[in-house]
Amino acid sequence: MTTSHQPNPPVAKFGVIGLAVMGQNLVLNLADHGFEVAVYNRTSARTDAFVADNPERSIYGFTDLAAFVQSIARPRRVLLMIKAGQPVDDQIADLLPLLDPGDIIIDGGNSLFTDTARRVAELRDADIRFVGAGISGGEDGARFGPSIMPGGDSEAWPVIEDAFTAIAAVAEGEPCCAWIGPGGAGHFVKMVHNGIEYGDMQVIAEAYDIMVRGLGMDAAAMQSQFEAWNGGKLDSYLIEITADILGHIQDDGTPTVDVILDATGQKGTGAWTVVASMDLGTPVSLIAESVYARMVSSLLDERGEASALLGGATSAIEGDREQVIADLHDALYAAKIISYAQGFMLLRSASDEFGWDLDFGAIAGLWRAGCIIRSRFLNDITAAFRREPKLDNLLLDDFFKNEITSATDGLRRTVARATTAGIPIPAYSSALSFFDSYRSGRLPANLTQAQRDYFGAHTYERTDRPRGEWFHTNWMAGRSGETNPE
Repeated sequence: MTTSHQPNPPVAKFGVIGLAVMGQNLVLNLADHGFEVAVYNRTSARTDAFVADNPERSIYGFTDLAAFVQSIARPRRVLLMIKAGQPVDDQIADLLPLLDPGDIIIDGGNSLFTDTARRVAELRDADIRFVGAGISGGEDGARFGPSIMPGGDSEAWPVIEDAFTAIAAVAEGEPCCAWIGPGGAGHFVKMVHNGIEYGDMQVIAEAYDIMVRGLGMDAAAMQSQFEAWNGGKLDSYLIEITADILGHIQDDGTPTVDVILDATGQKGTGAWTVVASMDLGTPVSLIAESVYARMVSSLLDERGEASALLGGATSAIEGDREQVIADLHDALYAAKIISYAQGFMLLRSASDEFGWDLDFGAIAGLWRAGCIIRSRFLNDITAAFRREPKLDNLLLDDFFKNEITSATDGLRRTVARATTAGIPIPAYSSALSFFDSYRSGRLPANLTQAQRDYFGAHTYERTDRPRGEWFHTNWMAGRSGETNPE
């Protein structure tokens, strides 16, 4: 059975399953760009209400999945906007008997990239093309132009390209949508995007905390400061909305931010980024600390008890306020550079490991508009990778080398001030530690390696011999005694 508002004969250019806010807004975006859209939702009342609310658009609602599928012109393009995990597999299983060879299923949710890679392979065997498309931008982005990161079966891209590039955001005249690569590449890139988003939010939160607890600034003063920052190097969506948040006042005159419980939620993509970094042996320490900071915030009752038992007093930050704020600006900027450098290190590791041949300049370009981490800063990253596509690390680019060098003193002073005042700054601290480690010609890992050899005979390499030659010492004998290379 179908709703009353359907074409006769029913032929739509696109199908969307899942009519939560993101799904609805993407449908409206598609319809605004000339695509007739068939829609289906597990709860039929939502389908009926959505179609009834948009009678002027070419949106056709169905309460029967088979009728929904038959309404879409071949090769069918079916976009899933449903919860990640088992629901995606269940929906695919329901769709498969209704589809024809060459039809395309697109998963627009935040699926784990390994699930996407599996689905691409399984559906390829069934002669169905599967795409995992990361979509960022929230409700407004979905409605008026998101950043879209599709990957999977490359044969699907020529068929879906027109729709995706039409509805995507535009930056510097270029759509914020491009084919990422095979398998789970699209969802991996979206996952890293979300991990970087965690980092961006944490470095902003730490600046806010320093302003509140260290400098005693009120919401109005902080709003003014963030607005000023948004006019310079820190120009970004997240800085902009932070100013808006700080300026929001309740009816009783209280800043709304002051009455929000300090316990942050998360949906998993940040943690997935950290797990992937460990699997690939690539440090994303700032993102990791941002994930852990959210976990610590959730320990609300324990933190209250610990504050009473251990003392939670914070001392004021002394010194010239203008200089403190200028250093805080540089700390935020430097930490942001480190976070993005680590994020692109992870993308490079994944590209090498999985044979994806990712275009890092193109990826940075996709994030310049439409998505949550959009910022002026991403133009600089795009330019860096276009200058040198094989750049090992953003910190080695001439522009970013100069930027991080000029901002590091402010980061170092901010870390010192906050630490002395008892204000937790896990993201700033990890950014500084990574920077100092990355530029160190020698680290104390030689001692760690000796310890591993002592208790586990794991062997070690030597500074006076070629790489790849391994040695073991009989440490219990209390003398050198290296054996022959293994």
